[in-house]
Amino acid sequence: MTTVEPEIEATYADATAPVDQRVSDLLTRMTREEKLAQLGSTWAFTVLEGGRFAAERARPILRHGLGHVTRVAGATSLKAAQVARAANAIQRFLVSETRLGIPAIVHEEVCSGVMAREATIFPQAIGVASTWAPELNRQLADTVRAQMRAMGSHQGLSPVLDVVRDPRWGRTEETYGEDPYLVSRMGVAFVRGLQGTDLTDGVLATAKHFVGYGASEGGLNWAPAHLPPRLLREVYLYPFEAAVRDGGLQSVMAGYHELDGVPCHANQELLADVLRGQWGFTGSVVSDYFAVNDLHSYHHFAQDKQQAATVGLGAGVDVELPATDAYADALTRALDAGEVSEAQLDEAVGRILRHKVELGLFENPYVDEEAAAATANAERHRDVALEIARRSLVLLKNDGVLPLLGEAGTVALIGPNADDARHLLGDYSFAAHIEALAAARKRRGLLGEMMTIPDDLEIDESTDGVPTVRDELAARLGDRLRFAPGCDVLDPSTEGFAEAVAVAAAADVAVLVVGDRSGVTREATTGESRDRSSLDLPGVQEELLRAVVATGTPVVAVLVAGRPVGSDFLHEECAAVLMAWLPGETGAQAIAEVLLGAVNPSGRLPISYPRGVGQIPVFYGHKVSGGRSHWHGDYVDSPVAPRYAFGHGLGYTSFVIEDATVESAEVRAGDSVGVEITVTNTGHRAGEQVVQLYVRDPQATITRPVLELKAFVRVEAAAGQRLAVRFALPTGQLGFYDRSMAYAVEAGQIEVYVGFSAVDHTHAGTFVISVDRDRPTPKVFTGIVEVRQL
Repeated sequence: MTTVEPEIEATYADATAPVDQRVSDLLTRMTREEKLAQLGSTWAFTVLEGGRFAAERARPILRHGLGHVTRVAGATSLKAAQVARAANAIQRFLVSETRLGIPAIVHEEVCSGVMAREATIFPQAIGVASTWAPELNRQLADTVRAQMRAMGSHQGLSPVLDVVRDPRWGRTEETYGEDPYLVSRMGVAFVRGLQGTDLTDGVLATAKHFVGYGASEGGLNWAPAHLPPRLLREVYLYPFEAAVRDGGLQSVMAGYHELDGVPCHANQELLADVLRGQWGFTGSVVSDYFAVNDLHSYHHFAQDKQQAATVGLGAGVDVELPATDAYADALTRALDAGEVSEAQLDEAVGRILRHKVELGLFENPYVDEEAAAATANAERHRDVALEIARRSLVLLKNDGVLPLLGEAGTVALIGPNADDARHLLGDYSFAAHIEALAAARKRRGLLGEMMTIPDDLEIDESTDGVPTVRDELAARLGDRLRFAPGCDVLDPSTEGFAEAVAVAAAADVAVLVVGDRSGVTREATTGESRDRSSLDLPGVQEELLRAVVATGTPVVAVLVAGRPVGSDFLHEECAAVLMAWLPGETGAQAIAEVLLGAVNPSGRLPISYPRGVGQIPVFYGHKVSGGRSHWHGDYVDSPVAPRYAFGHGLGYTSFVIEDATVESAEVRAGDSVGVEITVTNTGHRAGEQVVQLYVRDPQATITRPVLELKAFVRVEAAAGQRLAVRFALPTGQLGFYDRSMAYAVEAGQIEVYVGFSAVDHTHAGTFVISVDRDRPTPKVFTGIVEVRQL
């Protein structure tokens, strides 16, 4: 093996030199081939053989260096220590066998924890959002950062900041819901947790999918989004802006889709003018997988790969993932033809080099291989997952059947999701994505032959160590539990119905665990590219439900799903309905604890729950003229109101707002106004509640939503305990884009509402904003909240 010593006297190798000087020095030393290599990537398995680094296989791929390595953990079945060993070997080759010794960034998917064989599997994002506790999301990201760094990874492809108002879309489960403010607070918390206080110990967060991806035509994946400019800015761009300007976000991933005829990967207005120019973003923009070439092959926006590379780099896409394609020979030809300038190339390369310097990769490219196993899925990390899972469960309905019976009585456990650990996991869990690799190898390609899986890649699809709902209930109920699956999620067979009905008829209560199977293959019913035209339970599950309800035994429906699901019959006829989303590896324990009353359910909906697809889109923040049919109001065949409102959720205790006041009748633009609330637990046990603050601007020069969430806080109180909650609401939060598309805080009256959902609230008062034309009012993303006991 030939060893190349980098120029250690060079400024770029001097850890004490300023970052800008190190980057500039390195750029001056690089050949064009070395620069182009920094804009590219490769799948980890292309440089491995039998799970180990293969130098001869890697040499032609890494000879000029590399920008990114794609998913050492998430695209293999390596265990944590093996992941660290493989990452070290790749870095060692780059450091010692390339001319300049530039390490690579290893990126991983982190939508529900690190997508790795031994990493902690957290609840899917829609469940995390149901906690309404951004600090928990920050803790989640903290654990992800620790696990990634231990395994030699440096960039996480999350958070998903897509605002979604159409749950037909399969990726609804990956999002934080329908409200831009809630999405932004969850997103900022995740960014801060993942990146840490110093990138030398942090992981680059990558917000996606920029922008409007979740507003797709027909709820279909990769479909166009039809968003007028003001809606785009106020709703869909808002969480990204908060992540950049409030959270210090370092990376953005462009979306697969198009906006007004321009694919996002070619949209200079978004990537250059808005993101970099208006917001001051200084980080990198990475492509979604295969999306640069998609400008040619999918959108037919570019006539060939060369033009796709020209347009992509020109718009501001710095790195091509998951493997170098258009940014290889095609980009070289574009440079030779003068279609891309050397200055454009240097600008993009400089951003990647800056990340590598700030991450400390030149000083510390290697990790402790033995320590990786101890860090992956450590007990303290599972504790965080369990706390989130407990608070993510949303009790939608309860006629008193929950908590379940005491010592007497039997429980029938029925349904395809009751005894399958795989069904508790989201689409970007390791088990779900490794299935996609197996399917790709079987058909010799993924996403239209764009990815080939080598025959020597080990693929392990196990979910060992993840308990099922049956496991957890059996441990608590013993022989009082009777089980029959009844049916599969998708299989049309009804052969199991008779056994399930008999078990239900003989029990005091039936717990029906039904819903989705998340993933990206055809066997999945929710997840990426698993969009649906119905929100009823898939397969024959609705028929199973009817058969069980017909026994007369009270039925508790536990919905393990990635989107709002269930027919009118389910929600009307079941005695209780618990929304469990996709709660991860500790989800079964959380479900059992809530069903049996050991944990008081406290999740709240981050998305309005439709009655059916005919209502879509249904969301709380509609305009005054929306949300109804003038002049009768409802549809002919259905109410217009959602089945359950945004923010809704029940518990085993009750809370009331005793008093709510706005502290000032008038406030100057640029200042804050106080809103004081007294909240009391009027029930007989301790519990948690989410206090939500909404505003309405009835005098704006642009029509405004009927309600806008502007603050919230999760509170805990013992039985009978009273709490004082004070929100300091900045007027800079109350602006909007005026008729000239400038952000403005206008003079006029603001109405304030506080409560426990978008429909369960009380009018706290009004105040008037006065505007001083000589005093600008900058945009503010959040205020301050204080909670104290009374």
